[in-house]
Amino acid sequence: MSAPQTYANHRRFDPLMHFILIPVFLVTVVATIRHLFKFPSLHATWVAVLAIAILLLALQVRGYALKVQDRLIRLEETLRMQRLLPPGLQTRIQELTVKQMVGLRFASDAELADRVQEVLDQNLSGEAVKKRIQTWRPDSFRV
Repeated sequence: MSAPQTYANHRRFDPLMHFILIPVFLVTVVATIRHLFKFPSLHATWVAVLAIAILLLALQVRGYALKVQDRLIRLEETLRMQRLLPPGLQTRIQELTVKQMVGLRFASDAELADRVQEVLDQNLSGEAVKKRIQTWRPDSFRV
């Protein structure tokens, strides 16, 4: 059984993307550019362009997944806040940035109102919010 999720261990890596695909694509870009300078030709140029395009595609796909995840978190947290926050804070939900909501998703229901009030009063970043959470609400469905 794994340890409970906390600020210290909440970051997640996708082994295929972070440890295989991106490194292989980076090495390929470097190798093809090196080859291009050693043996300039139209073919070598095209292979280098293609290698760069594949790397950019991988980064773009990862970015899309993270953007969709942030949008979903924003929706989930808006619904949770509408259910849990007192009326005075409910009217201010739209003032929260996506990054602040991403940080607030880890706050337990019992402390959510206090953390939201701190975010609104002090304009805290998502990371600062996570560091202030006392009772961590784990998120194991992250991309």
